[in-house]
Amino acid sequence: MVRVELLTPSLASKVPRPTGGFLVGLAATIALLYFGRIFFITVTVALILALILDPIVSFCMRLRMPRGVACFVTCSVALLAVYFAAVAFYTQAAGLLANLPAYSQRINEMVDSVVSRLEHTEKSISDIVVPKRLRDAKTTQVIAPPPPPQKTAAKRRSADPPIPPVQEVRISQERESIVNTLYTYLSSFYDVLLMASFVPFLVYFMLSWRDHVRRSAMMLFQGADRMIAGKSWEGIADMARAYVVGNFILGLLLSVASSLVFWWANLPFPLLVGPVSAFLSLIPYVGLPLALVPPFFAALPVHPKIGAYLIIGSVVAFFHLLALNLLYPKLVGARVHLNPLAVTLSLMFWGTLWGAAGLVLGIPITAGVKAVCDNVRGLEPYGKLLGD
Repeated sequence: MVRVELLTPSLASKVPRPTGGFLVGLAATIALLYFGRIFFITVTVALILALILDPIVSFCMRLRMPRGVACFVTCSVALLAVYFAAVAFYTQAAGLLANLPAYSQRINEMVDSVVSRLEHTEKSISDIVVPKRLRDAKTTQVIAPPPPPQKTAAKRRSADPPIPPVQEVRISQERESIVNTLYTYLSSFYDVLLMASFVPFLVYFMLSWRDHVRRSAMMLFQGADRMIAGKSWEGIADMARAYVVGNFILGLLLSVASSLVFWWANLPFPLLVGPVSAFLSLIPYVGLPLALVPPFFAALPVHPKIGAYLIIGSVVAFFHLLALNLLYPKLVGARVHLNPLAVTLSLMFWGTLWGAAGLVLGIPITAGVKAVCDNVRGLEPYGKLLGD
């Protein structure tokens, strides 16, 4: 008992307590991440791409290429791959846009059918709830409206109010509000496209100046801290490669399987619907309902019966559960080591700050934080808290 009393103050003294300065700094960091989200999302995406392409640059350098040339070749090959993928996607999407009238007609038919069924159901419920004598009374009692008072032409002219000029002001205000809304909507896309145009250049400079940046960053630490910083950097790089490459391989496998099933089911544009459904299925927690949207939409003009949708939905759900429970732990989960609670909280946090981009980048960012905590002395408990 005496021993416990002696150890208790020392243990309590090691527990970090947040101070006012720490809380203010945390709030300022969160505000900076929120208001500068476009900038930070761009830098994060470029950094992850640079970490993924770095092994290819190292392979090119083993072929006696200078680092600048190796980075240029790697970035060029990556851009060509993105270009050919975009061309294939555009080809399928153009065919889908050409068939939009058929889809719109089918959607209108479905809406009309649903509305008619709802009206029939409402009438049936009304016939059950409302007694027959009240319905008969409503149909027989017809109250004639009183005749309008006769007015002379002079009285009508005097009684009619003049058209107020306020309507013109309201119309101009509505036009200004529409213009402002469109400008705000398009300006957000402009900011996104502007920042996205910097990604290839950022990736190239991150790859070509990697050694210089790494040496300069290591000089900020002394002694054992320099080794810890190097291990943290390697941990972040390995985690990012494992997460992104694992998800990409898993998405490719699901794309091939989904495209073959959709082709067998006579769905139009299987080379477009299959990959889109497969990669949407990888989004945490909301992947399954999102993955059902593309095949259901593609099946509208060719499958009028509900049985086809049940089969397609069952196949998509089977692929999703197979990937989530069997393939994902082997390809991704074995390298990330995050527990489900940490994953859920990180998705909530980064999704609130960065929207859809936060849902995609939340897990690799949290796994990078865990890699730092695992290598920095004093932060190991936080790494174990995030770990599985």
